Amino acid sequence: MRKIAFHLNCLEQGGAERVVTNLANRFAKEGYEVLIATEWYGENEFQIDPEVRRVHVGLLDGDEKKHRLIQFMLRVKYLRRFLRQEKPDILIPFARKALYRGLLAAYFIRLPVLISIRTDPAGHYEERSDKIQIPLLFPRADGCVFQTEGAKEFFAPRLQDNSRIILNPINAKYIGVPEPKTRTKTVVQSGRLVDFKNQPMLLRAFANVHKKHPDYDLKIYGGDSFDGTKEILEGLIEELHAQDYIHLMGASDSLEKDLADAALFAFTSDWEGLPNALMEAMALGLPVVATDCPCGGPRTIMTHEVNGLLIPIKDQQALEDGINRLIEDPELAARLGREAKKIADRANEQAIYEQWRDYIEELCAGK
Repeated sequence: MRKIAFHLNCLEQGGAERVVTNLANRFAKEGYEVLIATEWYGENEFQIDPEVRRVHVGLLDGDEKKHRLIQFMLRVKYLRRFLRQEKPDILIPFARKALYRGLLAAYFIRLPVLISIRTDPAGHYEERSDKIQIPLLFPRADGCVFQTEGAKEFFAPRLQDNSRIILNPINAKYIGVPEPKTRTKTVVQSGRLVDFKNQPMLLRAFANVHKKHPDYDLKIYGGDSFDGTKEILEGLIEELHAQDYIHLMGASDSLEKDLADAALFAFTSDWEGLPNALMEAMALGLPVVATDCPCGGPRTIMTHEVNGLLIPIKDQQALEDGINRLIEDPELAARLGREAKKIADRANEQAIYEQWRDYIEELCAGK
């Protein structure tokens, strides 16, 4: 079996980290030798299978005091040392800075590098350093995994031509959950409390929904990102006098139970890559109203009025109308929920594993 090395900053709970953890665990289960090379250890990380070996390739004691450019070169040096020692068959870096480190570290090593873009490139790959590194390093990539067509179209044709679009794998615990006999009168959202998810718009919209449907409440499940969003939401709840019907539930490891019988799921991000939380809600069979945010994640997995309702970003009125419509038309909500659940056919762990496996084998054979 081949030896696969993933590389990213850490395994702190987030979208890219979740996908790497799921993929690493699955490849290890299938008999591959799997390594995850990380720069540091976070406080709240995903758990990896005991068969997956994690290796620290980040800065050493005293390196933090050195100049930023020197730190960057040291990170590349330590990653290259890891590659020379471990001799993996392929390196798969996830997320922006890890891509650059991975491509530089493998520059003089005969090793295929499969990069993966995990967020909306617009606004995230447009700094001066990106405009220097992308044309220099991205042509060295042997392949690329995108999540959406919108992300793919941002980059040069050469990278587009040598790429695949692969959805995120949905954790098996969200698949096959029985449909509840009755749904609670609760609107839910899951995901970190962070600015780009535009949760303040959801609070304001739901305050108006609640005037029309006072027996409904809103629960948001998600940990604090410490960017000030949680404090903004708490202040807004107080301003709206909504303490009795809007609740910040905090992070949860049992969302498959917490969300399963909710009335509907509201997704309000201004931008995202391919949102895991939205896919999980769909797999549970929840009726969904979601912003059609760049770089096209919701649009990739949803068709308006077929398996959910798509609305423009930052449109509070459209969000209110969508929530009210799903509350007031239970037949529509039930139909959309049943269709949403079919996302599991496309994005179950086996299907996504096979797509990654086939692409990895193709690149390794070609090298």
